[in-house]
This record gives sequence, structure tokens and C-alpha cells, in this order.
Amino acid sequence: MRRQKRGWALAIFATVLRRPLLILTKQDWSGAENLPREGGCVVVVNHVSQFDPFSCAHFIYDNGRLPRFLGKAAVFKLPVLGRILAAAGQIPVYRETEHAAEAFSAAVAAVQRGECVVIYPEGTISRDRDLWPMVGKTGAARVAFSTGCPVIPCAQWGPQEILAPYARRPHLFPRKVMRIRAGEPVDLDDLRVEPIGITQLVLGTARIMAAMTSQLEQIRGEAAPEQRFDPVAAGLADTGNPYRTEAPHGNRQRAVSDGLVAPVEPIDTPQPDRTDHADVASSEDLKEQPS
Repeated sequence: MRRQKRGWALAIFATVLRRPLLILTKQDWSGAENLPREGGCVVVVNHVSQFDPFSCAHFIYDNGRLPRFLGKAAVFKLPVLGRILAAAGQIPVYRETEHAAEAFSAAVAAVQRGECVVIYPEGTISRDRDLWPMVGKTGAARVAFSTGCPVIPCAQWGPQEILAPYARRPHLFPRKVMRIRAGEPVDLDDLRVEPIGITQLVLGTARIMAAMTSQLEQIRGEAAPEQRFDPVAAGLADTGNPYRTEAPHGNRQRAVSDGLVAPVEPIDTPQPDRTDHADVASSEDLKEQPS
């Protein structure tokens, strides 16, 4: 397998981060043959923990590709880490600013250069109480339609055992198993008709989310809910810990999340058989990294 040329920043990942991952975690990977060996592609993956970019990057890197993640811009401003991320070709996302569309342009350019771009289509860590994929944003479909590249659905399960969503203290022992599964490219061919409009974006996103969820169902050995959790319908903010509320005297408390599952409007799409919903395309659709 031909390995892409890597710079000093990716060498840091290989030597500094990869080795601890091998020591501290076990790997249960499948479907790596579905990752294109070369050429531009989009990998979509579910988001269950602030730790999971590391496990996902490990999987992609060890299978011959250099992952390009989209990450919130604030991380790129950190003195050391920011420089490493920028040098490694990672893509900053400027949320809710006039520069929000730059992430989309950068992702398209990376794919056109033949790179592997990783997108979290949920836009943030899952707020579903059982960490199933939520409704998806249209960013991945937009990149796919703009470039003609394949979309590879991946799912991961296990990073949340090391670092629970929004937790600060990791649990490294005993060693946790990082289960990652990659599926066959999502079939979007019948939707690649110019001009690309809202209908194609919504249907494409529905297929992407269904394919990604199917991979997670196979990992977990159980069926996902019929309805996807919709944080907007539940009144949750796009970013940050959605279940934290201000308590008297400035203390922080975790709010109870019971009863926050909202119904999702179904979309009439012949395949696959799953109730899905996607946001209308906008410059805010590419919010794919941890909040």
C-alpha cells in the first residue's frame, strides 16, 4: 500500500500519539478495505466523545491515508497545538461568523487535491441519551456533490468509555476497545444532477446518516431508534454541553436529560428504510468538531 507523504506535524502524531493509543487501547477494526487507497474522499463518522478524533485518526492513518479533520477555530489559536494542527493540514471551522463558509471551501479544495477529509455530520457530540447519531447537517453531502468524491460511512464505539461526553477526567484502565467499522461508499449517483439543490442535499444527507448508523448498529449489535434525536427541536444549543445549567452562586449542575427526545419529520426516500431528516444547506453546515 502506498503511503502518502507526511510532514513533521503528522510525524508527531505517528510517534507521540499513536504509540500511547496502541498501549492504552485495544483496536477492533473492520471494513478498512472500503477506504480508498488514493484520491479524494470524504469519511463521515459519528461523534461520541471528545476523545474520538484520536481513535478515528488512528484507524485512518494505519490504513494508509492522512486524515484532514475539520476543527473549531479556537483550537487552532492555541500556541503549540494550533501550529501542529495547521501544519498537519487540519481545517479550522469559524462557527457563526462571516468566515463560516471558509471551512467548506477548504474541505472542497482538500478533496480536489486527493486528500481524505473527515467530517462529523452531526456537527457536535451526540446529544441522544444513548449516543446514537442525531439528525445530520448537509456539509458532507455538499462537499461530495461539489467534488464528485465518494463518501465512506464509518462508525465508532468505545471512545466514550475513555472520556464520556463533556467529561474532564478520562478513564484509561482497564484498557478500552476502540471499535471502528467502515462501510461501502454511499450511493449518491442518482442525486448528482446539476444544479444541486435542497432536495439533493437533504436526500443525500439522509442516505449518509442511514449508512453511518447502519455501521454503528452492526458494531453495537442492536437497532437504532426509529426517530433520530433533533437537538434543535429539543431546544438545545448547537455548541457546548447542552445539559449544564447555571445554578445559584455560580455553581454548575448537570441538568436531567430525560424527555428530550423530539419527533423528527420523516423524508420520503426509497432507500434506505429509515426515518431521516437533514438541515437545509447553509454556511453553518460544516460544524463537525467537538464542542
